[in-house]
Amino acid sequence: MPKRRRAALLPSNIALLQNLIRRDPGSYKEEFLVQYRHYATQKEILATNPSGFHDTEAFLDQIGFIAQVCTCYPSETKEYPEDLADLLKAHHSVLPVELREKIVQSLVLLRNRGIISSERLIQVIFPLLTTTNSKTFRKDIYTTLVRILKNANRNTKAPKLNRTVQTLLFTLLESTDGPAAAPDGLWAAKLARELWRRSIWDDPRTVEIMKQAALHGNTKVAIAGVSFFLGVDREREKAERKKRGLADDDDSSNASSDDENDDKPQIAGIKHRMGINKKTGKRARKLEAAMRSLKKKEKGASLPTQLNFSAIHLLHDPQGFAERLFSQTLSRSSGNKFTLEQRIQILNLVSRLIGVHKLSVLGLYSYLLKYLTPKQRNVTQFMAATAQASHDLVPPDVLSPVIRKIADEFVSDGVAAEVAAAGLNTIREILTRNPLAIEADLLQDLTAYKGSKSKSVMMAARSLIGLYREVAPDMLSRKDRGKIASMEMSAAAAAGEVKKLRFGVENVVEGIPGLELLEKWRKEQGLDKDDEDAVPKDAEDDDDAWDIDVSDSEDSDSGWIDMESDVEYNVSDEEDDADGNTDAGEDLSDDDSDKEQEAEVNQPTKRVKTEDALQTLMATKILTPADFQKLDELRTKAGLDKILHGGKAASATTHEDTVDATSLLGPKSGKADKAERLAAVMEGRQDRQFGPKKGKKDSQPHSTTNKEKARKKNFIMMIHKRDVQGKSKKSLRDKQKVLRAHVERQKKSKKKH
Repeated sequence: MPKRRRAALLPSNIALLQNLIRRDPGSYKEEFLVQYRHYATQKEILATNPSGFHDTEAFLDQIGFIAQVCTCYPSETKEYPEDLADLLKAHHSVLPVELREKIVQSLVLLRNRGIISSERLIQVIFPLLTTTNSKTFRKDIYTTLVRILKNANRNTKAPKLNRTVQTLLFTLLESTDGPAAAPDGLWAAKLARELWRRSIWDDPRTVEIMKQAALHGNTKVAIAGVSFFLGVDREREKAERKKRGLADDDDSSNASSDDENDDKPQIAGIKHRMGINKKTGKRARKLEAAMRSLKKKEKGASLPTQLNFSAIHLLHDPQGFAERLFSQTLSRSSGNKFTLEQRIQILNLVSRLIGVHKLSVLGLYSYLLKYLTPKQRNVTQFMAATAQASHDLVPPDVLSPVIRKIADEFVSDGVAAEVAAAGLNTIREILTRNPLAIEADLLQDLTAYKGSKSKSVMMAARSLIGLYREVAPDMLSRKDRGKIASMEMSAAAAAGEVKKLRFGVENVVEGIPGLELLEKWRKEQGLDKDDEDAVPKDAEDDDDAWDIDVSDSEDSDSGWIDMESDVEYNVSDEEDDADGNTDAGEDLSDDDSDKEQEAEVNQPTKRVKTEDALQTLMATKILTPADFQKLDELRTKAGLDKILHGGKAASATTHEDTVDATSLLGPKSGKADKAERLAAVMEGRQDRQFGPKKGKKDSQPHSTTNKEKARKKNFIMMIHKRDVQGKSKKSLRDKQKVLRAHVERQKKSKKKH
């Protein structure tokens, strides 16, 4: 084997030496040791005099070289990672920027190659996040931490690493707590928020970190924790939708959202050109690639959404958190160190906590009273927070002064229409969550605004009437109850089942809601007959509409008892007391029919018979998936979903949806300003499709007409046409027409004079 010319491998040519060592580590071990000894010498010089170190470029090359080839010589470089860590900890404040970045990059490279663990790397660089004075270096460390945690939790969760970092964040927040402390804990809140937004961390420990940040003594850290609970879940949803290739609803007006829907027009154009032009393999492959891209995007859109709990739902002690947050930031003893905008943010969080978890923080409502005035700045924010903090477990006597204050300050004849509409809408939002928080006389005074000339005030009053028609029609005046609510009240009174709202009692829907609609539909379709082959008219070919009717099977050996559908089964003990105990001659409303009322009142057993029929149906009929699907359709048509699923007219709402402060003003009346008109114009231009107007908007591309082509041609090419000829080229007939028209115009002008 010929002897190598080692003299040619100079230290300056490190890249060539690195390549050779990777190919044959054993043959170039001596050259590596020379470079390693040179690195050790430079490190000692740097440690002795870090501010006077000048050979930075050579030291950078040596650090990068050893980090690349240290896996080839593990025994010789076992102390290399700790040397870099000690060098970075001791002299990071005086090291040049390039050298600090190179050391961090080398440590990340060692971690990627398994020489050091992720926990050790984070323990080295995380303290530098708060001790360094360089913004660039701090940003690099933050980006590195996020990337490390993202890669570690890519396929499966890394609980050990996550707990280590979370412990560091807890320690950082505790060590920097205090009113006059530096906002070093802000980096802990920022890191936890970013990891939650990326769905890397989604456990209760992260929520506890941000809970501690919201209760921090420093103002900036506290506001960072509060904003986490208010908006991070929406940010995470946007990030997930963007990751899955779905269009975002909030950014639909931007031009970038149109790029996501460009595949279908491109595919349509390619298919059209392939049908006209010559079919080639290149065009066919292009079409296949476009189809694969579209199918991939549609597949991503059809994937099920990952079940992610919001941060507010994962709180360990929401009652204690809300009380501490209110007492430390909003109460009079807190010192008022927050600005008005910051107090509104904290108030929004406290109200959402109360509404979501149905907490009891009674001091909040008296705190809100002084801000519920039309002259208060950002008053709609305080009104929205008041509505969010209301739920059915708040005592009505606590909310009654709030509603009375809003009604006195906002709802009167001497205020503007927007002010009255905001007051009525706020009262409606509060009463949607707690219908017992208002007296009947005050409610009737507010509903009298249904005849207002202002559209926003009229709609707000009518929405209040619609709410109480469903939850408590007895609190309304007779003319406002409506036909359906009045008939239900009369029927309930006749049956002795008058129900009133009571504090702390939740109305539970028994049985299957809307089952009477399905029974009525089955009778219309002829499915209640004795023949087993009865099929609905609109579902004869539906294989899923399998019917298993136990009552119709006469030869069944399962022990079922045949029941006659015409027999009336009395299951109510109050049937005998329901005869003639109602006021049949009562006037219900101006639009009601007296005959229908008397028929409803004088037949109290009709309701009992319907209930018996429903009990018989549930006992003798097995509902199929097709029946439940049809039941959903019938409930939707009957408008029952608004009551069942917690719409605006229901007494129990979801409480997760926030109250929009702008929606409290109602529809704006009067002329729009320039900004609003411009916004309306831009909104109308969103779905505008430019191009040929021939056919429908979604039609296939087509060629232009000759008239359209003539507009784009050169004038010299069109000069011989009659419509563009000058006076000298006109025929005698055309000249006569022009002259006669001129004469007629002259005669008409003379007659006028």
